[in-house]
Parts: sequence; structure tokens; C-alpha cells
Amino acid sequence: MHKSVLLNECLENLKIKDDLIYVDATLGYAGHSREILKRIKKGFLFAFDQDIKAVTYSQKELSKISSKYEIIKSNFKNMKKELEKRKVFKVDGILFDLGVSSPQLDEFKRGFSYHQDALLDMRMDLEQSLTAYYIVNNYSYEELVNILKRYGEERYSKAIASKIIHERNKKEIRTTLELVELIKSVVPEKYKRTTHPARRSFQALRIEVNDELNILEKTLEESIFLLNKGGRLCIITFHSLEERICTKIFKKYSQVPKELSKLPNVPKEYQPIIKIIGKYYPTKEEINFNHRARSAKLRVIEKL
Repeated sequence: MHKSVLLNECLENLKIKDDLIYVDATLGYAGHSREILKRIKKGFLFAFDQDIKAVTYSQKELSKISSKYEIIKSNFKNMKKELEKRKVFKVDGILFDLGVSSPQLDEFKRGFSYHQDALLDMRMDLEQSLTAYYIVNNYSYEELVNILKRYGEERYSKAIASKIIHERNKKEIRTTLELVELIKSVVPEKYKRTTHPARRSFQALRIEVNDELNILEKTLEESIFLLNKGGRLCIITFHSLEERICTKIFKKYSQVPKELSKLPNVPKEYQPIIKIIGKYYPTKEEINFNHRARSAKLRVIEKL
């Protein structure tokens, strides 16, 4: 069962009011959406997810609470366009939870886990064509090194990419555990003792399959302009690559450009449009209850 990370902190920081409009950009298995919906008797919730299994499950769950919601089966990169189709141009709160949901990890057939054997897949949207299997068996050495280094920050990217090319020339690499064993064979013993040797490579493949970082950067920027004055955006990140994108975008919109900061009257178009509310971390109790929360961080901003 999926356990929502930093649930109470999200609900408190969204400052939910009964009659306003909210967006859950990452519906998953409705952990956050369920609690938001309970608090808006007159308002409305729009929830996005591209995973048909998550959509089907969440539809049943949310329908038990109220009818004041719509699930949109789509990647959140289409948030602005999909809301405009519904004549919604401004909202009062947006939530992003960037973690892979527990059911996706636990359903080993999806190929996200490096602990269980499955076909290399890693698609959030099961209708898309690009899979981890295709990447591992078709990307060039240079492309593999690039994604392992860029998206996984994998220090042994060259050795792993070389081994992948060598092995796939003999036969296709089809499953998660085949890839894990291949990675284990080329990284030092010391590395295996400090972390799971495949963790960074699997992260890199998942990000590439789902184009996660490019989509996040574009959508996060758009989301700021979707907020009403006083509206809040909460975003839960799980690794440094996501954090850097948040830091860059929030800095851009919360500070006056350095070259203009000493002017007595900063032109309106250069004034901050958001303020940083804060950063929150899971408690020890939450981490003990849900070990997947251990790397989570919640950032909150408010529209000025």
C-alpha cells in the first residue's frame, strides 16, 4: 500500500480553503488527493497521472469522498493546456510529489526495482514506446555514459556503459537482474558496501525513459504563473537533480536580479513574484514507518 510522504506538512502548507481550486500534479494512488478532497466541499480538485493503473485505483477511492474532482490521465507537462481546455486559468494550490509510488516499485513487472527480476521497462505511462530495455540495448556508448553521469551522477558510468555494450554484443540484456549483475561485475567492492551498486544507474534510466527532468523544469515554471495571488505550491523532491531545478527556478522568481537590486525603485517586471515559505523534512517517526521517505524534501513557495 502506498504511504504518502510528508502528508501533514503538505496539507498544512497548502493552507486549503473550502471553496478554492487545487491541483495534484502527481496523483499516484491518491494519498495526498484523498486528504485534499476531504477538505474542499465547495472547491474543486484536478489530479494528473499518466499511469492507467493509478488512475483506475484512484477513481474508485476519490469517488467515495465526493464528486468535486476530475482525474486527467496525462503527464503533468500538459497541466496548463488541460486546465485551459476546462476554462481554468488560475488555481489556488499545486502539489508535486516526484517520488515513484510504492505500488509501482512493488509491482516488480514494471521494472523499476533493482531488487526483483523483471523485464527492463520503467515506463510511468504504459502506452509510451520508449523503455529501459530499448535504451540499454540501443543507445550508443556515448549516450549511455551521458545519461548515467547526468541523471544518475554515477561515478563508474564509463565502466558500466562499456560492460553494457560488451554484453549486449553477445546477447540482449532483457531483465533488471541481468543489468544489476552486469553493474556489480564492474564496480569496486567498496562501492557495493556503501550503496546498492545499481541504484544510480536505475535512477538514470528511469529519468531518461520518462524525460522527468526536462518536463519538471518546464512545468514548474508554468505552475508559478498558474497560481492566484496567495496561492501555494508544494513540491516533494527525492534527489539532488530535482532539488537543483527547484532551487534555480525558485531563486529566479523570488529575487530581484543582482544588477538591479540596488535601484531605489525596481521596475515592476523585475520584482519577485513568489516568496519562499520554507523547506521541510520527514520526521524520524515517519522514516521509521516509511523508509522511502528518508530522502524526501518538501519545498513550499507562495505567489505574491
